[in-house]
Amino acid sequence: MAAPRSTPLSQILPPLILGGAGFSYQLTPNPNPTRTREVLSRAFELGLRAIDTSSYYEPSEELLGDALSHPDFASRYRREDYVLMTKAGRVNATKSDYSPEWIRYSVARSLQRLRTSYLDVVFCHDIEFVAEESVLQAIGVLLEMVAAGTVRYIGISGYPIDRLARVARRARDLYGRPLDVIQNWAQMTLQNDRLERDGLQAFKDAGVCCVCSASPLASGLLREEGVPIGSLGDWHPAPQGLRKAAHAAAVYVAAQGDSLAPLALRYALRRAQQTSTPELRVGTIMGGTSVAEVEENITTALRVLRRDGGLWHWSLNGEPELGTTGSQDHLETDRGLFAGVQQLLGKWRNCSLSDDQETQVEGAVVQTKL
Repeated sequence: MAAPRSTPLSQILPPLILGGAGFSYQLTPNPNPTRTREVLSRAFELGLRAIDTSSYYEPSEELLGDALSHPDFASRYRREDYVLMTKAGRVNATKSDYSPEWIRYSVARSLQRLRTSYLDVVFCHDIEFVAEESVLQAIGVLLEMVAAGTVRYIGISGYPIDRLARVARRARDLYGRPLDVIQNWAQMTLQNDRLERDGLQAFKDAGVCCVCSASPLASGLLREEGVPIGSLGDWHPAPQGLRKAAHAAAVYVAAQGDSLAPLALRYALRRAQQTSTPELRVGTIMGGTSVAEVEENITTALRVLRRDGGLWHWSLNGEPELGTTGSQDHLETDRGLFAGVQQLLGKWRNCSLSDDQETQVEGAVVQTKL
């Protein structure tokens, strides 16, 4: 049974979260138990204590459940030692089901797949694909699970910031309490910073105390290799113009002796730390499909975040942009590279990756959906 929900999620959620989409067919052609166990074990050795996944990320939940319950892992880490987050409502690439029956079934299935008696956080997944009334009804169902002790905290996830903020306000007004957390993807990145400019204050005004910033590489766009191609093919919504601009940025960064992926991760982490307050924490969901990738991302994160006693902590010393291995020289170099990349992105800077974004910014709108 879950521990009582008296503690705000902002006091529990760490600044760095391992994303479970890397164990799915969306991002890798061969997700498997052995690699998942290796990645999870190494991630925890390096201090990660929060995992975000979804029933939609097939077969991530099953693989994570196998890894978390494996004797070698379970003997080292108790269930209460880590935060386990998943999502309900998104069924597949073309279908969502927010009916009370499906939400209950989905959460029960997630509990079984993840081999746990409770879930720390359950999000309504990709709320832009269903009517707001359906989302509000699903939130009510999740609140029943909070009362029953099978879920500790609840939230919503999606891309359109305006819709996320409006649903958060409506949920607070309807149920007399705010949502605990909102997850937004690819909008606190080198390519798009709308979450910081328009989202955080709106979410705070709705009473939300935590934000999970997912896809710091814009779902793989901001890396030398380009968008990831899993067994489901090329699903990424970025148009060719944006992809070419991102490639040009990668070439530029390489010429400066760095790499676009770690630079983009450092940018996202810096902005998350800089904008976090005791009232509203912004955690970053980091990818990791292999041990080497996790180790590389952790090395990158240490330039920005602090790890004390083996675990990741929010900065308390007034220097949120300097991590355990960071320096002022690193910071100044990064700032120059950030500006160079954003200049190369040109008109694609702040281009929306969804045609459902209700308030557009400087760039174009991509007429496609995930």
